[in-house]
Amino acid sequence: MPDRADIYLICGATGAGKSTHAEVLAQRVKGVRFSIDEWMQRLHNKDQPEELSFDWFYERVQRNCAQMRDVAERLVALEVPAIFDCGLTNKTERDIFAGWAAEQSYRVALHFVDVPSKTRWQRVLKRNAEQAETFQFEVTRGMFEFIEGLWEAPNEAEMAALHGVHVKT
Repeated sequence: MPDRADIYLICGATGAGKSTHAEVLAQRVKGVRFSIDEWMQRLHNKDQPEELSFDWFYERVQRNCAQMRDVAERLVALEVPAIFDCGLTNKTERDIFAGWAAEQSYRVALHFVDVPSKTRWQRVLKRNAEQAETFQFEVTRGMFEFIEGLWEAPNEAEMAALHGVHVKT
């Protein structure tokens, strides 16, 4: 792994502790954290249609992530690392960021926050109830299960290629 990365990609399933890990990491490396949940909450969630569709949500996530990458390019030029807390739910999503970083010749580190499903669901219930610092919106059991169906953990090859760090919380 590089001593210090330009770009940190934080992945893990719902409730793993990605946002908490990303915030601690941002403070440690003196970087800027980009949280897709915060961006979606502030920019789009109030405007979502009554009948929420995955396509509506996904299109906005992709636009936000493209804007985050644009801002990150300016940060890296100033030697400020960018930490992406954007779910990165599967290899396809991680490849978008990894491909962009490779095109820019950025040093990348993938942090995989790995927590069992049962523990993650208990954390989600607690976060929903407490609505503390990392709370952006309530995650229902249906939402949790939907994302569980999309979740794809990075394999050994992906971890090696992206200087992976396995984080267990």
